[in-house]
Amino acid sequence: MAKRKTNLHLIGRREYVDFPLLNLSNYEAKIDTGAYTSSIHCEKIGINYENSKAILYFTIEPDSDKSFRFENYTTKKIKNSFGEMEERFVIKTIINLGGKKIWSRISLSNRDTMRYPVLIGRRILKGKFLIDVNKIHTGGIKLNNAFNN
Repeated sequence: MAKRKTNLHLIGRREYVDFPLLNLSNYEAKIDTGAYTSSIHCEKIGINYENSKAILYFTIEPDSDKSFRFENYTTKKIKNSFGEMEERFVIKTIINLGGKKIWSRISLSNRDTMRYPVLIGRRILKGKFLIDVNKIHTGGIKLNNAFNN
């Protein structure tokens, strides 16, 4: 039986990520295998109605007038860093991480009190990356197929 070839990349405990559909680049992210979902720091998160349709609006930078608009979004109960359940808005967008472009669901959260504006959870990581906690900012080293057994 032939082995299925995988395409794993090595990343560290912190990496730089881009969100091309949001025109955001070079955001430092914490890689957190203990978290299932990923999140990005947002502010002014709210719903406005246009022609009776609920539209999600939010900003990324604290003092920015640039507002992002999403017609397609969901809500999900997510355990925050304090272990409490909270309802968050979730969008689907592309994230560039470790040399890969990944369509992913990202929750919107106020991460003011956190060190990094982006948290990458294991849902994005599974089957795509190996994490070396001794490294940071690897950029996604492509691994030899011998490691992918």
